[in-house]
Amino acid sequence: MSGVLQELVGDRKLLIAVAAMNEAHAVLGAFGVESGGVAPWQAVALAPGVDLVITGVGKAAAAGGVATALGHNRGVYAGVLSLGIAGTLVPASAHLLGSVALASVSIFADEGVLTPDGFETFAAAGFGPLPDGSLGLPITPAWGRALARLCPHPPAPIATLSTCSGTDEAARQVVQRTGATAEGMEGAAVALVAVRHALAFAELRVISNTTGRRAGQGWKLPEALARRGALARQIAR
Repeated sequence: MSGVLQELVGDRKLLIAVAAMNEAHAVLGAFGVESGGVAPWQAVALAPGVDLVITGVGKAAAAGGVATALGHNRGVYAGVLSLGIAGTLVPASAHLLGSVALASVSIFADEGVLTPDGFETFAAAGFGPLPDGSLGLPITPAWGRALARLCPHPPAPIATLSTCSGTDEAARQVVQRTGATAEGMEGAAVALVAVRHALAFAELRVISNTTGRRAGQGWKLPEALARRGALARQIAR
């Protein structure tokens, strides 16, 4: 074991969490691992020191899948990497499609109440999902330093949503609430499970699409999936 992986896990292992089966296929294929028999919520070995768990899409599936994998393999992992795709929240950002985004903090972005005066976060109401009532989990600093070498842009907040931004106004509100530059559907939930297990965590995503008005969105999903597989191999090497 050497390079980035050694910096991340030392003498333990890395658990990579992906959401959808097509995302898993890209990663498994990059390692030459057959997908037959790979089941959700069960860790499968990719390479020495690296396992993969397929969680399913969304916060509940992500938290359940990672918690199950960690529970079945207690003491094995140094931490969890949420590896996925994301929609960019940066205006006029089609040129970013296919680029790699590293979270500085993973934020629960739509936990709250929709009131006549606008959206009020659960953090503002005093009962966010974290012990301190907040909505954001910073990635483990040492992991951020190691993974930053794989990213062309500095780490920035990534929002985790159950309802993705399919209108310009929805995207604007996510940015206003969180300061995020991209959005996904699992990162903060994976982070919360890792923190509860006293493990390290990071969120790394490839930009697959723009957000905002659905009809005007740009997509490079196949390229983003392939890039994720290559990223996982870079980390493992």
